[in-house]
Amino acid sequence: MFSLKFISGKYQGGEFPLTPGKQLIIGRSPELELALVEDMVSRKHAKLTVTGDGRITLEDLGSSNGTFVNGEQITRPTRLREGDRVLIGTSILKLVQQGTGEMEAALRQGTARPNLETVAKVASQRKTRLTSMTGNIEELAIADLLQLFGTSRKNGVLAIKREDGSEARIYLRQGKIYYALLNGDHRLGPLKSFRRILRWQSGEFELCPPEATEFDDELDVATDTLLLGAHHEIDELKHIEAELPFATKIRPVRPLDKPLRDLTPEQLDVFQLVYNHIGPVQSALDRSHLPDFETARAILDLLHLEYLQRA
Repeated sequence: MFSLKFISGKYQGGEFPLTPGKQLIIGRSPELELALVEDMVSRKHAKLTVTGDGRITLEDLGSSNGTFVNGEQITRPTRLREGDRVLIGTSILKLVQQGTGEMEAALRQGTARPNLETVAKVASQRKTRLTSMTGNIEELAIADLLQLFGTSRKNGVLAIKREDGSEARIYLRQGKIYYALLNGDHRLGPLKSFRRILRWQSGEFELCPPEATEFDDELDVATDTLLLGAHHEIDELKHIEAELPFATKIRPVRPLDKPLRDLTPEQLDVFQLVYNHIGPVQSALDRSHLPDFETARAILDLLHLEYLQRA
């Protein structure tokens, strides 16, 4: 048996069990069994059908703001499978499998809807905006969030906080990413900040209202292209960091017998950076104008060529 687990929105943390052989209307109307009381949800928003053999389909009922499955707006009945994510209003629901006994008890006692209302009441006591889209990136990766926001053309600022105090902000205009800021440091630039944020695997997120702030160096790249570049960098950095942890201190070889003219322009820039600011690899990544993986690759090459050495 399956249930819909709320991983973002007003009902975050709640679950609604699905009954085989039953249709379920989802919407804002309070008389519905699965009522999501928020402005972005239509009175009768979507219909979910569970057949007797467990096949689950979802259909949008002409809602104003659309229904999305795994980041794509649906226009016809769509089959759901375990792990699929559904966006309705500010709620993101994940189809999960549950123990049969626990589900049957909830259905028999009729406790599913009251439990959701309790979840919403608790959430209202800890959040100032009930309609905020919030959640954990352990449940919903940043890349998946951004794809959802891109398809649904969201406006706002995706704010992310980690337990270590790190903060990130990704600015959205009609679903398109136009700026990213990490720990308030504009010196990193929006592209480098964005790619670093995509490497985060834990933390809490909230989609905040749009800001009127404009930036001189705004990004003008399609979201899919940004995500593709970020994932490529993540893969590259994993391989490099396995050989060269970013906490490793590095310094130039002295005396240096090898000619600098043999270096590429990028390698020469990184060598000069390390020469002027001896310290850990991470410090060089922060100061370099190059993407992180290009800087890290240049450092690794300079170590192999014996222009740099571990301090």
